[in-house]
Amino acid sequence: MKIGFNEGSDWKCKNHTVLKDLEYCEKYGFQYIDIQSACLDEDLRKDRNALNDISGWLKGHSLKVNSYNALCDFNMCPTKAEKDRVMAELEEDIIRCRLLNTDTIILVPRGNLNTAATIPEIHDDAVMMLKKMLQLAAPEEIRLALEFCGQPDISINRFEDAYSIVEEINSNKLGVVLDQYHFHAMASGWDALEKAHGSKIFIWHFTDTEDLPCGASYNKYENRLWPGDPRGCMDMRRYVKTLKNIGYAGNVCMLEVFRPEYYELTQEENVKKSAVCMKKFVSEYCTDF
Repeated sequence: MKIGFNEGSDWKCKNHTVLKDLEYCEKYGFQYIDIQSACLDEDLRKDRNALNDISGWLKGHSLKVNSYNALCDFNMCPTKAEKDRVMAELEEDIIRCRLLNTDTIILVPRGNLNTAATIPEIHDDAVMMLKKMLQLAAPEEIRLALEFCGQPDISINRFEDAYSIVEEINSNKLGVVLDQYHFHAMASGWDALEKAHGSKIFIWHFTDTEDLPCGASYNKYENRLWPGDPRGCMDMRRYVKTLKNIGYAGNVCMLEVFRPEYYELTQEENVKKSAVCMKKFVSEYCTDF
């Protein structure tokens, strides 16, 4: 099992840049990185050549970009202008993927809905949008990865709902992001995960979290923890065993932690400590994966 680093884990560290993440991730033994769109956008605001510099760095190093993360609010768009915004953003993200040498874009569902949409309505809308997005992405061989987000106000917030959308469309270019925090935070069903096809899970976001009530308003991303923290409550062995049993073929687990106290570290120290935690996890839990 290879290890990867999602930039959400250190993006608020002082003087953060994507290029420094690339350097530190390779230095401390990560094989993959998820590039956060917010991080790249910030770097481009400061330097219009930042994307070309990142692209050039990647060509000369072994570190690989696992995904571009993320195109947000892709579904439940109330107007044609909103739908057009999604498609225009997807076109731009495809261009960025070419330069980053990655074939996967993560999609985040809309939050803060101001209408009482039902799960069937949300399902049908997501299927409609994703079919259009897949058609646009097809010529570039780009995969789309739907990340359900474990908060009450997110339109797709449980694994089973995300998986049913992916299953209906049934494209080898569409899969689910399994984020352990999101799975836990809204009590997604283990039975649904245990019946899933591993080929439809494109990305595994790895994290631990504090033991808080599922669906509580104060159960937020900031409560995530590095693996091995004694405050954590995740059943790590069950995640590993389940993913192995269903045939998860991603061959990489990506650390994604949004904890404010970790942002107080320097960017390099954050990546270094993250790598130590992930290597320990893999050596303890994934030796026969």
